[in-house]
Amino acid sequence: MIQFNYETDFKLNEEENTSAWIQQCITKEEGSLGEINYIFCDDAYLHKINIEFLQHDTLTDIISFDYSLGKEVSGDIFVSIERVKENASLFNVAFENELHRVIIHGILHYLGYKDKTDNEKEIMRRKENECLEILRKV
Repeated sequence: MIQFNYETDFKLNEEENTSAWIQQCITKEEGSLGEINYIFCDDAYLHKINIEFLQHDTLTDIISFDYSLGKEVSGDIFVSIERVKENASLFNVAFENELHRVIIHGILHYLGYKDKTDNEKEIMRRKENECLEILRKV
C-alpha cells in the first residue's frame, strides 16, 4: 500500500495514477510492494529530521527510511517541496518532472540502487529515466 501524507499546503495531483506508476516501477525491478509512506513537507520539517536522525545539518530534497524485507519494498520517504521547487528551477525542468524524479529516487534506493560514486549515480539516473518513461504511459 502507498500512502501520501502532507505536512505542508502542497497536495499531490493524481494520487491513484502516481501509486500505479510506483507499483509498475517496483514490479519492473522484480520487487513487490509492501507499505510506503510519502510525507510531503517543507525545508524546516525535513531539516529537523536530517539533524535528528542523520546528524546532517544541511537542507535536502529527500530522506528515505528503508524498512524493506528482501524484495518487498517498504519505507517512509520524506520530500521537501521547497527543495524540489528550487531544484526544478536550478535544473531548468518542470516542477512535476523533478517531483516525480524524487518520488521514484527513494523507491530505487529501496530496490538496491545507490548513488555515492559516479558510476552509481549514472545507473541511478538511467533507472530514474526508465521509470519516468513508464509514467508517461500510465
